[in-house]
Amino acid sequence: MDIFGANVFNNSVMKERLPKNTYRALRKTIDEGTPLEPAVADVVANAMKDWALEKGATHFTHWFQPMTGVTAEKHDAFISPTADGNVIMEFSGKELIKGEPDASSFPNGGIRSTFEARGYTAWDCTSPAFLHEDAGVVTLCIPTAFCSYTGEALDRKTPLLRSMETLNKQALRILQLFGNTESKRVIATVGAEQEYFLIDKKFYMQRTDLLLTGRTLFGAMPPKGQEMEDHYFGSINERVTAYMQDVNVELWKLGIPAKTQHKEVAPGQYEIAPIFESTNIATDHNQQVMETLQKVATRHDLVCLLHEKPFAGVNGSGKHNNWSMSTDDGINLLEPGRTPHQNAQFLTFLCAIIKAVDEHADLLRLSASNTGNDHRLGANEAPPAIISMFLGDQLSDILKQLQNGGPKSSIQGGQLEIGVNTLPSLPKDSTDRNRTSPFAFTGNKFEFRMVPSSLSISGPNVVLNLIVAETLSLIADRLEKAEDFHGELRKLLKEIATNHSRVLFDGNGYSEEWVEEAERRGLPHFRSTVDAVPALLLEKNIAIYEKHGVLDRTELHSRYEIYLEQYSKSINIEALTMIDMAQKQILPAAIKYVTTLAKSINTVKTAYAEAEVSAQTELLKDSSSLLAGLKQKINDLQSVTTQAKDLTDAYEQAVYYRDSVFTMMGELRQVADQLEEIVDANLWPFPTYSEMLFKL
Repeated sequence: MDIFGANVFNNSVMKERLPKNTYRALRKTIDEGTPLEPAVADVVANAMKDWALEKGATHFTHWFQPMTGVTAEKHDAFISPTADGNVIMEFSGKELIKGEPDASSFPNGGIRSTFEARGYTAWDCTSPAFLHEDAGVVTLCIPTAFCSYTGEALDRKTPLLRSMETLNKQALRILQLFGNTESKRVIATVGAEQEYFLIDKKFYMQRTDLLLTGRTLFGAMPPKGQEMEDHYFGSINERVTAYMQDVNVELWKLGIPAKTQHKEVAPGQYEIAPIFESTNIATDHNQQVMETLQKVATRHDLVCLLHEKPFAGVNGSGKHNNWSMSTDDGINLLEPGRTPHQNAQFLTFLCAIIKAVDEHADLLRLSASNTGNDHRLGANEAPPAIISMFLGDQLSDILKQLQNGGPKSSIQGGQLEIGVNTLPSLPKDSTDRNRTSPFAFTGNKFEFRMVPSSLSISGPNVVLNLIVAETLSLIADRLEKAEDFHGELRKLLKEIATNHSRVLFDGNGYSEEWVEEAERRGLPHFRSTVDAVPALLLEKNIAIYEKHGVLDRTELHSRYEIYLEQYSKSINIEALTMIDMAQKQILPAAIKYVTTLAKSINTVKTAYAEAEVSAQTELLKDSSSLLAGLKQKINDLQSVTTQAKDLTDAYEQAVYYRDSVFTMMGELRQVADQLEEIVDANLWPFPTYSEMLFKL
């Protein structure tokens, strides 16, 4: 209680330090979206500066989230020189509101040329400023949006804020149709569970692949993996417990409500989960969670790996993005109600989400795509790369009844008649969970389980907010024109339940049978990031982004280019790293082992001509063959990687990296991993899976 939020310029601090008029004006901007007056910004800036100085800060920074996948910051001191050669500590409203980073040095998808550098960061007052502590240095961090000189969004925050606003607008229309005139805002809320791996720092520093790519590009499976199922929820050892406690303290000081922590399925894998928050704040907090996990790990001589698949053969990491909608007066719109009227409203929002997910599965799949997640989706550890929804027994039954004219009963018991006034009471937790479902209803929220562990949750939530807002707008358009509201609502819910039931699936998403069934249903199956990216440029998708003002055509084209470029660059770095490790580490170790074997055979035969050396000879034959194969695969990978760089079309290049370079990387790894299983352990040039996963 004493430390929670201690490093946050939160509502209680603002209320204490700001004049009443300034505080009310700022709260109005935060709560209602009214423009911020410059005079208010000046007063807030001065109070923020005084608070930060008292906490030991010397610098401030506009903290933003460009399209790199990580956060960015440029630090400026509070000092301003005076005429007498001294300095004063100043921080103006202008400095608070606007910053100016180099827009051409961040991913921009062609919006900015190298010589066109100007870009702006703009204060997001809806997400509180915070203090970043690092090696005893304290910096005031101000969450900001980032745009180009010509106004296009170059970050992940701007479209998120836009999507939240359009969801608010359309959801309020539905609430008003149901007679709710008291709720003034609808806020998308998120709780993001974060998975990660921990390994000893000494092993990490000996692995070039982990240093440069975040995952192991080579590594034979250890004798034991996760098959004993003994790691999940297991007892946490002292070293990791101490680390987790330090992480909690740092997060609590930042006002991040970290609540749950436990071991995950794979050896060396863990999870941390917070309590629900507004999507914008939850997104900022998740970035801080990832940074804190990695920063604190170094204090304990550990390294935190956030890559989706740092180790082949064991489960990878993701994020469970628990998404819902709540009003400013505390109503969870995905909470089944106690009265027929409440349940009619609940079913309207539920059906809107079903329609949205079915019609825009391509965008939802893209939002959960990156190179790391391509290793993970569908690999018997994460949802398949097919978007489907799990509702559970009771809601699935209600949807079937809607298709047949209207609910008459609940499988939990109780009678009801068709219509708004007689819909059933739907208790929470009325069914089992389905961990194979990409998008599962879990009582009062939807759990989007496909999100990659290293990815900002902004992208998935932009899409969720947008597609649900679009569907709500279509429903509102229709109901607002209806002469018989109740009759039109029943008709509309029946249509949605009938026309979009193909996306509902309660079975085993890991099975091959489901892949075949999904194909028969006509559900899209994007097996890789490269398959998913073109969805951004479909006219139907551009239309809804522009209709709701979330991203315009130019901004979407820029993201198309950025996603493909990042994919190709990631695979290229991995390929070059593999070549470097294979040439300079594995090949010499294998040569040394083969030479040692050959000398051993010659020495034994010289000492005793009749000696039995068949074992050494067989090993020499096998290792020599693998050595030759390794050199050939290195040459092959070098060749295809060079060819990939010559391709100029972004999509064509990404396809080549996926189909040719990545495939050849797998072939090189296969040979190297076979060598690891033969070569003397004392000669093997870097730590093995057994060491990294089990020596902590």
